[in-house]
Amino acid sequence: MPKMKTKSGAKKRFKVTARGRIKCAQAGKRHGMIKRTKKFIRNARGTSVLSTPDEKIAKQFLPYNL
Repeated sequence: MPKMKTKSGAKKRFKVTARGRIKCAQAGKRHGMIKRTKKFIRNARGTSVLSTPDEKIAKQFLPYNL
């Protein structure tokens, strides 16, 4: 049986934690920071963990990181 391919866009965007959760960068910080509140910018710093329904979708693209 051939190897399954990982989606190349997913391997650039997601990392899997030791417990199997999926980390990703915070959304909404690419441009337009002037109109964002200071609180939004501060809270969107760093990475976050995907919610459970979104995690199931992302794990389909990362077959060997389950």
